[in-house]
Amino acid sequence: MASLDPVLDKDGPVLDKDGVRLTVDDKIATVTLTNPAKRNVQSPALWRALAEAGRVVPGSVRVVVLRAEGKSFSAGLDRQMFTPEGIAGEPSFIDLARSSDGELDAAIAGFQEAFTWWRRNDLVSIAAVQGHAIGAGFQLALACDLRVVADDVQFAMRETSLGLVPDLTGTHPLVSLVGYARALEICLTGRFVLAEEAVTTGLANISVSREELDGTVRDLASALLGADRQAVIETKALLRGAQERTYEEQRAAERAAQARRLRDLAGTGD
Repeated sequence: MASLDPVLDKDGPVLDKDGVRLTVDDKIATVTLTNPAKRNVQSPALWRALAEAGRVVPGSVRVVVLRAEGKSFSAGLDRQMFTPEGIAGEPSFIDLARSSDGELDAAIAGFQEAFTWWRRNDLVSIAAVQGHAIGAGFQLALACDLRVVADDVQFAMRETSLGLVPDLTGTHPLVSLVGYARALEICLTGRFVLAEEAVTTGLANISVSREELDGTVRDLASALLGADRQAVIETKALLRGAQERTYEEQRAAERAAQARRLRDLAGTGD
């Protein structure tokens, strides 16, 4: 069984920069947040590194695990971004607010690229979440297909307390998982969602002890690799599109997907 711990092959990590390390072990890639001293706070540089990780994941990879070093998964945005001086080498939020509409939209779209690639149909992504996952950290966990959480997990959306909105692609999966009313309450109150509620409401697939987190994710990844890759891709596409389709449209999509699978298995496909 392939290990999910960061594995360094003879060439080392595929990517290791700005608080992000990507390693690949056969069909499993592991993306690790590597700034535990600052509780893996997030910045534009980290977002660029996450987006780059998505671009360089080899085509042979089928499962991507997102994990974090230290006690916290991610405590959210680096608050230095809110100061007039910002982060060295980066525009502050104040600078961004003074830019044109097009420039501001493009900047936020660039930040979002770190959060979009995890749901690609050719990959299944698993977030292994411990401790605090706040704001951008919560949204990063929501970017993945599946979430395995430690029993000390604390999810929270704190953007509204800063006068902001969750803008890193987290609102769509949050509403899809827990429904509009609960998603609204979570976002507007900024309260913590703990492990038991996360599992009960569908935010998390399973909760385990901190000591069991890596092993549980390892077993889940192994189970996912047991399925036919093309069947996984087709099934994921069906499920992702189900909410936007009517019942009859979904029936048609199922027929089309199954027809492709049957032709491929029979050797008569394109």
